[in-house]
Amino acid sequence: MKLPTHPLAHLPRWAALALLALTLLGSAWNVLALDTRDQAQRSDIAERTARGERPDMELYRAINARVAAGESYHAAAAAEHREFAMPTSPFVTVRTPVLAWTSAWWGAEGWRTIAALLWGANMLAWFNALRADGMGRALAGGALAGVFGMVAFIPDVAFSHDILAGLMLSLALALSAGRAWPLALLLAVLAILLRELALPFLLAWGAIALAAREQHKALAIGAALLVVALALAGHAWAVAAVRLPGDFVSPGWSGFLGPALPLYGIHVTTLLHLLPTLIAGPLAVLALLGWLGAGKPRGLFAALWFTGFFTAVALFARQENFYWMGLFVPAFGIGLVFVPQALRDLLCALRRPSRVDPSCASR
Repeated sequence: MKLPTHPLAHLPRWAALALLALTLLGSAWNVLALDTRDQAQRSDIAERTARGERPDMELYRAINARVAAGESYHAAAAAEHREFAMPTSPFVTVRTPVLAWTSAWWGAEGWRTIAALLWGANMLAWFNALRADGMGRALAGGALAGVFGMVAFIPDVAFSHDILAGLMLSLALALSAGRAWPLALLLAVLAILLRELALPFLLAWGAIALAAREQHKALAIGAALLVVALALAGHAWAVAAVRLPGDFVSPGWSGFLGPALPLYGIHVTTLLHLLPTLIAGPLAVLALLGWLGAGKPRGLFAALWFTGFFTAVALFARQENFYWMGLFVPAFGIGLVFVPQALRDLLCALRRPSRVDPSCASR
């Protein structure tokens, strides 16, 4: 199966018009939605503080300190979850031990150094990945990777599973279509072992590999999924072994807050939060449009990953889960590079006389 280079140019006229209208309306709506979500976030923090809850970063810092002192990870994690009045059920409420184990070896400064290296590697990798599309697009891609990845330098990055995993996934996405795809696969597995919410990334990649009939890649991804499944099953068993009858249980994930929450998460985990919402709001929506129109295996892979996870967050995440969008950093912002192409393809689809004359799509 040959994957389209210009997927938006293949759209029927009604679909192209609907997507263009949705983009314009979404860009305007997000300007207001960001302020609404920010107020909701402030209220949520105030309510949780009044209940005596403490920030998640403090929880992970406390767990890491106990593991560095020689305690077993799962026993230490369960004890701190009780201390922080955090749930231990289901097992995904307890992070995997990777961050704590590695922090015991090289400390928080080690992870801060790794985050900085991943930031630099993302800039270089995206420049190289887009070089075939012209030097202008390559330079823009590298620069956007740097701008959207500046969260790598916050002091608490050493305790953020999501942002560290996001830096790995973004680098994996840049390397996924070239000869370095085995390294990309390794990075993706590491990201999932660090933060299990990264699992859909590998599922999306596997789906694109199957669609493109890249059998060797699909088999390798299948083997990686088996390794990940075994590791997560072991983690689930270990969490169950230290759980006590009185432990808190998560209230579940059924926020149904809509697209405002994932867009807010992208806003606050990138430098977009420094811009006026009149500018920042449309940029986040346009980045998604850019990835929808990027085409080729990497672009379709990114579009599937971003839209799938974006939808899941819109449906299931609670207000305090906005930080899940750290998994998109910095690759999501690179979609802005493809916005001119996406708009040209949409306009071309709108000008096409009928579906039987695919002049635009055949470019």
